[in-house]
Amino acid sequence: MKRKNGFLGKDILSVDQFSKEDLTFLFRKTTLMKKIVEAGKKSKMLQGKIMTVLFYEPSSRTFGSFISAMQRLGGGIIPLQGMTYSSVAKGETLEDTIRTFECYSDIIVIRHPEVGSAKKAALVSTVPIINAGDGVGEHPTQALLDLFTILSKFKKIDGLKVAFVGDLLNGRTVHSLSKLLAKMGKVEFFFVAPKILRMPQEIKDQLKNRVSIIEAEKLDEVIKKVNVLYITRVQKERFSDLSIYENIKNFYIITKKLMEKARKDLILMHPLPRVGEISTEVDNDSRAVYLTEQMRNGLYVRMALLAATLGKIK
Repeated sequence: MKRKNGFLGKDILSVDQFSKEDLTFLFRKTTLMKKIVEAGKKSKMLQGKIMTVLFYEPSSRTFGSFISAMQRLGGGIIPLQGMTYSSVAKGETLEDTIRTFECYSDIIVIRHPEVGSAKKAALVSTVPIINAGDGVGEHPTQALLDLFTILSKFKKIDGLKVAFVGDLLNGRTVHSLSKLLAKMGKVEFFFVAPKILRMPQEIKDQLKNRVSIIEAEKLDEVIKKVNVLYITRVQKERFSDLSIYENIKNFYIITKKLMEKARKDLILMHPLPRVGEISTEVDNDSRAVYLTEQMRNGLYVRMALLAATLGKIK
């Protein structure tokens, strides 16, 4: 049975909107995009299409991979990062900025520090909006690439044990990925964080009837049990009192010695950037995928998402 493109013309705001059918469709197309890139082929799939990349917060990988994704498919870009040299610096509202760039482009990718900002943008936009991170809210495209990475390794989600470690309070990547994994099968979650950085109760409430949740502060025992170890940095930009940040920023550090306790089939993931929570001595461990598969998958997933949303794949 041919699967329907459930992304056509849609805003991509939250992982809550995806069905299993949507994910199966997207990941089949992601595999196709991977083959295009690896073969060194030039694609004209999105020729004539323009994407505005509107980033009010810093970004390297998300910003860069969306631009690369559009250009590899033959499309054009309007890149705006930091907004210092746009009319935002003069006091322009988010709504007016969106209305401006929808006149110039076919799709808008936005990152903004305010939770719900992508939804606000979508309410006034006549072109699709893709949420590239709304404050401490969600990061749906990161969750998509993370899920694709996990499925590429394990082929299924049922029975996996996944540890999320670090800043679970402010980490939009873990908010999105935990919800997405819970949709896909029976998973056991280990939420490992200092007390002040625990997973928000509202996220746990959404998950509790679908998955097993164990909360812990110590990583030593947890690392022996899990298939996926997902590390996050403590987000300095979310702290009003930097003395608190300084006290907990190195609460967890993944070292070569600690990895000796982990399973042989484990994969070590990180949405990046890292600021010390994974020692560089771990980078060459075959189980570490954050600088290899995970990052490359971000390009392939975003290529597939752009093509699907703009109706160029069926």
